Amino acid sequence: MQSDPALLASFLLLLPLVLPGQPQLVRNVLNSMDENGTFQCVVHLPNNSIFLQQLDQLQSTLQELISKYEQELSRAKEYVHVIEDQDSQTLELSHMLESRNLGVTVSQYDNPSFNLLRLELEGAQELAAQLKANGGVSGATDLLHQLQNQVTNASLTLKLLVDSARQSFHALREEVDILEGQLSECEREKEQEQSSRHPGLPLAPGSCAHGGLQKVSRPLVVKLNWRGLSSKAGAWGRDSAPSPASSLYWVAPLRADGRYFDYYRLHKSYGDLVLLKHYEQWKMGYGDGSGNTVYKNFMYFNYYGTRDMAKVDLSSNTLVLRRPLPGATYNNRFSYAFAPWTDIDFTGDEKGLWVLYATEESKGNLVVSLLNDSTLEVEQTWYTSQYKPALSGAFMVCGVLYALRSLSTRSRRNILCL
Repeated sequence: MQSDPALLASFLLLLPLVLPGQPQLVRNVLNSMDENGTFQCVVHLPNNSIFLQQLDQLQSTLQELISKYEQELSRAKEYVHVIEDQDSQTLELSHMLESRNLGVTVSQYDNPSFNLLRLELEGAQELAAQLKANGGVSGATDLLHQLQNQVTNASLTLKLLVDSARQSFHALREEVDILEGQLSECEREKEQEQSSRHPGLPLAPGSCAHGGLQKVSRPLVVKLNWRGLSSKAGAWGRDSAPSPASSLYWVAPLRADGRYFDYYRLHKSYGDLVLLKHYEQWKMGYGDGSGNTVYKNFMYFNYYGTRDMAKVDLSSNTLVLRRPLPGATYNNRFSYAFAPWTDIDFTGDEKGLWVLYATEESKGNLVVSLLNDSTLEVEQTWYTSQYKPALSGAFMVCGVLYALRSLSTRSRRNILCL
């Protein structure tokens, strides 16, 4: 905004001037405008030296304020040029980062326009304070005080707005980065799943034409078992026999000692298991460790304190068979890492019922045996070179052994295919 100080002074002289306690002093005001557009003002005043001194003082104050106004205006113009240069540099930096595909965006809340607005408010606040200190015109004090308060409030509001906007932008930027990372990971997993999916009709249960295990997901917390935090160890799962008609889910938590297996529950669906409803609860009282599994509606586990294999009919909770596993160690001799009392570990897959264990002859290395699920006789045995206490778990898929090996105390996802 530009103005002519002389023209401003002329307009001010046209205003009626009334001093407290004095009568109307402006008797007559004649004004005209010449060919150059300049107002000519004639004021008839009484011959009063005191009044003339006050008028001179007022004119001097007015000229001083006009001079300060011009200085502030000049400073603002200079600052505008500086801000424009900074905006150009910011825009150039943003284009450069985008061209390099660095994924970095310059925050719009770092734009110097906020600083320009703050400077203008500070200048207005300073000018209002000067007018308030030097203004002697009646009726203007309250107006100037109100204006000063409004400028102060506007400055505080601007500061809060800038801080809030900057924080909100950075928080939103972080959330967007996290979501973009998760989306990229989901897209990769989906592409891998689609590329590895077997073409044609869905495979029938028990078929191994899928090409083997594709991936293992991260650990998933499903539900705290019904016995509470005191029972931190145990086993749960679904009947591992490949039958589309079977949807039996079982939960077998160990007691607080992490060894003794005495109770289990049966659910007809995964939803019932999660909601802890519609179950059958049975007491058995002679299980050892968490190496048990369910295969064709029978539960197989290590009989407590022995190398015996046990078979229980789940329809009646009846122990139907007990047979020793030749050469198998027990009583926590060669258990998995981080899983004590897992000397004898049962697992089922498309090929049948298996038992994973170690012997003194194998020097603690993992031994795999295929069992006859009716008689628990060992039909075939394989010896591996994997030290069983160095593994944190193992399972079978289509006759292939997959072992989990711990990389550290935080990572246990390394898989060995044997």
